[in-house]
Amino acid sequence: MTLRLYDTATRSVRDFVPREAGKVGVYLCGLTLQAPPHIGHLRSGVNYDVLRRWLLAAGYEVTFIRNLTDIDDKILVKAVERGRPFWSIAYANELVLAESYRALNVLPPTYEPRATGHIPEMHELIAKLIADGHAYPATDGSGDVYFDVCSWPAYGSLSNQSVDAMQSAGDAPDRGKRDPRDFALWKGAKPDEPADAYWPSPWGRGRPGWHIECSAMCWRYLGAEFDIHGGGLDLTFPHHENEIAQSQAAGLPFARYWVHHGLLSIGGAKMGKSLGNALDLTYVDSLGVRPVELRYYYAAAHYRSRIDYSEEALREAAVAYRRIEGFVQRAVERVGPGHLGELPGAFAAAMDDDLNTSAALAVLHEVVRDGNTALTGGDDVTVRTALAAARAMLDILGVDPLDPAWTGGGRVDDLRGVVDSLIALALEQRAQARGRKDWAAADAVRDQLKQAGVVVEDTPQGPRWTIGEQD
Repeated sequence: MTLRLYDTATRSVRDFVPREAGKVGVYLCGLTLQAPPHIGHLRSGVNYDVLRRWLLAAGYEVTFIRNLTDIDDKILVKAVERGRPFWSIAYANELVLAESYRALNVLPPTYEPRATGHIPEMHELIAKLIADGHAYPATDGSGDVYFDVCSWPAYGSLSNQSVDAMQSAGDAPDRGKRDPRDFALWKGAKPDEPADAYWPSPWGRGRPGWHIECSAMCWRYLGAEFDIHGGGLDLTFPHHENEIAQSQAAGLPFARYWVHHGLLSIGGAKMGKSLGNALDLTYVDSLGVRPVELRYYYAAAHYRSRIDYSEEALREAAVAYRRIEGFVQRAVERVGPGHLGELPGAFAAAMDDDLNTSAALAVLHEVVRDGNTALTGGDDVTVRTALAAARAMLDILGVDPLDPAWTGGGRVDDLRGVVDSLIALALEQRAQARGRKDWAAADAVRDQLKQAGVVVEDTPQGPRWTIGEQD
C-alpha cells in the first residue's frame, strides 16, 4: 500500500508522493518558549516522531526540521515581568523541552533552528514582498511592516474562510495598517519592551512578526518547496494561513501536504499555563506513570483526534502497556531478545491509512495474545516469531521495552543498578527462607516488595520481578 495522509489544504486523504523520490522534507512548528512544555505540547513531538519513524521504515531519507520561537510578544511580556533578558527565559524553557523530548524517546530533529538566528532570511523575504506589492511599511513612523491580505486572492484557502468574514489580525494596532486584517511581518521597536529585543532593518529597529520566521526557516533548510508541514490544529489559522500567503506571494511553492494533529484538552478546555490546567512530566511521574507509558497513551489515539485528558485514561493506557511489556520480558527470558521481525501486513496497512495507530495497536495486541498463548503452551517457535513481530511494531511507535532509550540512561533509570542490587538481595533472602521452609518469612519479603511497587512472579527459570501491578 501507499502511505495516505489527510491534507488540510484539500480536506481529503491523499496518496503521499514526495517531491523527490526517496527523500522527504518535513517542517514541524515547534514551541514558543515563554513557558516550559506541558503534556499537550509534547503530544505534537510524539505524533510527528511516529510519522518520521514510519517514513524511515519505508526507506525514505528524512530531513526533519522543528523550529523554536525564542522571541515573541508573550516572551517579552515575561521578560518585563521578571526583570530578566528575554533570551534567558527562552533558553531555560528550551532546555526543559529538550529533556522532555528525550524522556519520551522523540528522535532529535535533523536541525532545530531558532527564530533569532534567521533575521537575514526574514529581511530578504519581506523586501521581496514589498517589491512585489504584497507588503508595505506602515506610514505612522512605527517601523512596522504588514502583509497586504487583499493582495493575495487565495488567502483563507487553507482554513476554508472568506476574507470578508475575517476580523482584525490583532497582532498590532490597526492605526498603522491599511486594512485591520493585514498581519505584521516586522514589528518596530517600542519603548515599553526590552531594549535588547531588537535588530536593525531597512524599515527601522525592530523584531520579526510571528509568522515570517517559519517561512524563512522552511526556505532556508528545506528549499522553496518541500513535502510536509506539520503543527497543531489550532495553528491552521492564522499562523499557517499566513505562512502560505507570505511564502507563495514571495514566489515559494511551499508545502505540498499540510498535516495537523488534534489537541490535548482537559475537562473540554485547551490545556495551557494561562488557564492553570497545564500538566507536565513531573506531574505524570507523581502518578507512577513512566514516560514510555505516556508515549503509549499518545499513540493509542489517532493523531488527528482530540484527546480529553483524564487520569483514569492515562492509568488504563499504562496498564495496557505493562501487559505488552510483560509479554516481551517473559518471551526474552524464554527465547532471548532476538531481532526486530517483519511487520504484520495488517499493521502496515493501518499505518499507511493516515497513520491509524489505534488500528495498528489492535494488531499488536493480537500478536501479544498469540505470544502469551505460545508461552503457556511451550511453543518456542511461535514465541520467537511473536516477539520479533511485536518488537518491530513497538519500535515504529517508539515504545519497544528493549530500546536503550527505556533500558538505561534516562532519568527514570538513573538508579536502575542500585534498584537491581537491592531487589536481588531481597530475593536472595526470600530464597533462603524458602530453602529452610520458613514460608512466613518468604511471604513477608514478597509482601514488602509488593508494597514498594515490585511484583514477584515465580517462573520455571526462577523468580522474576516487575514494577507495577500484576495483571
